[in-house]
Amino acid sequence: MRAVASIAEELGLPPDAWSPWGRWAAKIDPGRLARRSGRPRGKIVLISGMTPTVHGVGKSVTMLALGEALHQQGVSSVSCLRQPSLGPVFGLKGGGAGGGRATVEPMGEVNLGLTGDLDAVANAHNLLASTIDNHLHHGNELRIDPEQVLWPRTLDLEDRALRDIEIGRGRVNGPVRRSSFVITPASEVTAILGLASGPADLRERLERILVGRTLDGRVVRAGELGAGGAMAALLRHALLPNLLQTQDGAPVLVHGGPFGNLSYGTTTLNSLHVARELADIVLVEAGFGTDLGGEKFVDLVSPAGDVFPSAAVLVASLPVLRAHAPGQVGPAGLEPGLANLEQHVLNLRSFGLEPIVALNRFAEDDPADVRAVASFLEGLSVRVEDSRGFAEGGRGCVGLAGAVVAAAGSGAPARPVYEPGQSVAAKIDRIARTIYGGEGAELSGRAEEQLAHPEWDDARRAPVCLAKTQLSLSDDPKKLGRPRSFRVRVREFVPAAGAGYLVALLGEIQTMPGLPSDPRLRRIGIAADGTLEGVG
Repeated sequence: MRAVASIAEELGLPPDAWSPWGRWAAKIDPGRLARRSGRPRGKIVLISGMTPTVHGVGKSVTMLALGEALHQQGVSSVSCLRQPSLGPVFGLKGGGAGGGRATVEPMGEVNLGLTGDLDAVANAHNLLASTIDNHLHHGNELRIDPEQVLWPRTLDLEDRALRDIEIGRGRVNGPVRRSSFVITPASEVTAILGLASGPADLRERLERILVGRTLDGRVVRAGELGAGGAMAALLRHALLPNLLQTQDGAPVLVHGGPFGNLSYGTTTLNSLHVARELADIVLVEAGFGTDLGGEKFVDLVSPAGDVFPSAAVLVASLPVLRAHAPGQVGPAGLEPGLANLEQHVLNLRSFGLEPIVALNRFAEDDPADVRAVASFLEGLSVRVEDSRGFAEGGRGCVGLAGAVVAAAGSGAPARPVYEPGQSVAAKIDRIARTIYGGEGAELSGRAEEQLAHPEWDDARRAPVCLAKTQLSLSDDPKKLGRPRSFRVRVREFVPAAGAGYLVALLGEIQTMPGLPSDPRLRRIGIAADGTLEGVG
């Protein structure tokens, strides 16, 4: 590995724009990065995928190997990745820093908290929660209704027992009321951190957070409790992107951590703006498939920061294609997966992007299956390139790198699927029909009641962030392949006033996951010399 100073020097970072965080990482201050006159901002390449299994589809590995390939070819590029959550690291999926020959290093540190940004998010979030209950205990001057407190607590671990809890039990512990925990990537503070342009905007957004209602129905925001400044202070370092590198020394910015199924699923705007100033090609991964991270990147994140992609890579793999037809063998076992892949191709085209399919290759792949996928994509007039990044690093993505450079140079910026002025119901219906391939959306009675309330005027004009399962194009994880004749159901809405959008919970999606029967945490530890084991 190279010292981080070498990476910063290669990128042309001014000495006062970055500060080391140990030997291998650095914090970049966007406020000290001057606009380079005469140099166009870097082109953004969106890395998305088909509907994955619970173990993913290989987007991070593909992006990191692609970044290495570009770096080896002398192309000015930076990869942008979210920070991994401890939930999946200790749960079922594992880490989010790549794998094999395509990783962010030091991978163990990246997967176990890195510079503590998500810890700072959790502390800021829980500071607001404790401030609310302290206000209730000490006289409740704002007359907050304890039964209408909307702000949960957070923890960056998977713990289903915390989905529905009772707090305040005991004579001196405040009013007894029901509450809950959300996993930290689902916290609105995580979303705010990713969209805030700087310290002042961060504090303003934090103060806009809707925490509850008074006994007479008035909305109460975090600013009225005086918590915004302290929350911003806790996040002062977390606001700055983290500079790291791949195994081969290609630059990577690791920042932010929202899940794609519960939030918008990509890195921070600060990270993207920094990358565009430093490089000609900016690779950015958006969580899960084009129906989740991909859609939200184009419809929500891009308009918020003027970071519209001009090219897209769609990651697929033979194991994931066959997982859409469990138990089936031969050509018939590929058909549902290929139909799913086609929907994701159409999704990217609906954004105005012409995708390049990166087929994430494995040694055990059946050559007949590879030919079938190539033939299918040829019929759709889609370019396909092998991605052997896991086994070979950058050398395994040479063809993909050439295709990406050409596409980024000639592609037009993506366009959102819906118009900002459309109603909430129309926006969701448009996504359900165009991106999910369904027959529209229906709102529960509770969801309709929420939208009818006068306090939701701002939310009705905001972008929508649909939270649903990542395992299906629909809101039912059991519907594999390319489901037809279905409607998604909006269970309820959650206003994210500080982040500036409206969350719609679809189906049975949970904001606090639970650990599997055999969690990965059982295989994680430290060796006698203190080195990490089992983290990946």
